[in-house]
Amino acid sequence: MTHIHPTAVIEDGAAIGEKATVGAYSIIGPEVTLGDGVAVGPHVVVGGRTTVGANAKIYPFACIGLEPQDLKYRGEPSRLEIGANTVIREHVTMNPGTEGGGMVTRVGNNCLFMVGAHVAHDCQIGDHVILVNNATLAGHVTIDDWAILGGLSASHQFTRIGRHAMVGGMTGVEHDVIPYGSVMGNRARLQGLNIVGLKRRGFSRETIHALRNAYRLLFAQEGTMAERLEDVAELFSDYEPVMEIVDFIRRDSSRAICQPGLEDAA
Repeated sequence: MTHIHPTAVIEDGAAIGEKATVGAYSIIGPEVTLGDGVAVGPHVVVGGRTTVGANAKIYPFACIGLEPQDLKYRGEPSRLEIGANTVIREHVTMNPGTEGGGMVTRVGNNCLFMVGAHVAHDCQIGDHVILVNNATLAGHVTIDDWAILGGLSASHQFTRIGRHAMVGGMTGVEHDVIPYGSVMGNRARLQGLNIVGLKRRGFSRETIHALRNAYRLLFAQEGTMAERLEDVAELFSDYEPVMEIVDFIRRDSSRAICQPGLEDAA
């Protein structure tokens, strides 16, 4: 059965799914939809036009779906969509979209947002993404499946972080991070590939070896990036993860690609 604590405020119009729970002193706004089995802890605010997927869990003092921190926002009916089984820990904040960014912020399934993480307006986050404590995203950031952002990291507006990428703690990301890449630093620099993550996800030794060789070629000192990209695409066309990196770099973006430092290029 659905359980609503007597002190919780469920405003008229809110939709609460079966077997959902809402804890003490939490507030659920009139245009919020909580899916089946959603667990909202005490002292949580879920507002705006927010949808929370089945079996998601929201911990105390999270503030979800309130107006974006964008001075251009004029009250347009933008949305926040949160996927199933996602865990939102204490003091996390998530904002809906804006007219300038497509009107929707999306968070995928099976994600984990640790204490104090922030998701700004118009971000697009895939499945199985982890934001460690106090990791923050500016507006319009795109994060693909299985990426991990370390504690106290910050991602600049419009940056893209590819699948299975790893962002180190206290890293400032101002350029796009390739899939499977590992970055760290005051201003992020590529340190290589996320080998630990690749092994944990079950990638074969052959695929990891191909990714390593492609990485070395792609960020070698000889030739231009465009020339090296063509070489990688020709030599490793049979390896889907390598071609994923190629396609990621070829895609239009307002940000440059994050590069290794000279000492890391080999």
